[in-house]
Amino acid sequence: MGEDNQSSSLDFILLGASGQKEQENLFFILFLFIYPITLIGNLLIILAIRCDIRLHNPMYFLLANLSFVYIFFSSVTIPKALTNHLLGTKAISFRGCLAQMCFMLALGNTDSYILAAMAYDRAVAITRPLHYTTIMSPRICTLLVVGSWVVGNTNAVPHTVLTARLPFCGNKEVASLYCDIAPLLKLSCSDIHFNVKMMYLGAAVFSVPLLCIIISYVWVFTMVLRVPSTKGVLKAFSTCGSHLTVVSLYYGTVMGMYFRPLTSHSLKDAVITVMYTAVTPMLNPFIYSLRNRDMKAALGKLFSKRISSRPL
Repeated sequence: MGEDNQSSSLDFILLGASGQKEQENLFFILFLFIYPITLIGNLLIILAIRCDIRLHNPMYFLLANLSFVYIFFSSVTIPKALTNHLLGTKAISFRGCLAQMCFMLALGNTDSYILAAMAYDRAVAITRPLHYTTIMSPRICTLLVVGSWVVGNTNAVPHTVLTARLPFCGNKEVASLYCDIAPLLKLSCSDIHFNVKMMYLGAAVFSVPLLCIIISYVWVFTMVLRVPSTKGVLKAFSTCGSHLTVVSLYYGTVMGMYFRPLTSHSLKDAVITVMYTAVTPMLNPFIYSLRNRDMKAALGKLFSKRISSRPL
């Protein structure tokens, strides 16, 4: 056992998004373009919400936290991919691999629960407008965010600990852009049935926020359709449109990633991986700012303040 389980002193090999050199060069250029936009865009959302008192409400508080998650979400994978490409290596240490897997699982789960909290917020705003400030109090909003982080990390730690105890005594090539749990389990040379069962349990925990989102929007649309007003329906869709777009992007790519054969490593799989890890976090600021007049005004105010504060 001592000879077999020498994983902690060995490196894994990240094959990248597609595993093909020509395509990896293209993805490198893409990541080099996407990553700064992701950081700047989500940071501007956070600063605009913090600086504009009109945006000090539950919806934008949750949006700021979502942007915060996306900054770290993209930072776990893209810098390592860029560094490896520049250095001409694909290696990642065992501990680094486990850390990457743990952060991705934690942030992915936290993301999904914050999206569920945002869906609940929109449902309360539309169906209980008179009681909105009472139901979505600052204390409740803080609890929703803290709870999202706690559940996200609680779901990630057991998978990380169980994976750390597995022996990896053969192939060390991870068929992915980052150390994801499924391709890592595939490389183990021991019984992984318990790990797979834990994955199913983790998937169940991950599906809870999606169920909450569906229930929230069924609640919203049931209430809206009771009121025979085109203006009311359009207002509801306008209020929820940005959130629904982000939810569709996020869960669409997640399902594309995890409902596929473990042996596949094609261009299609690479595109899905890039959408999940890079494109969705990048698009978040654009989705919430382009269709939101208050956010546009806050960003304009932020830019004008920065320009006016520069010394002549």
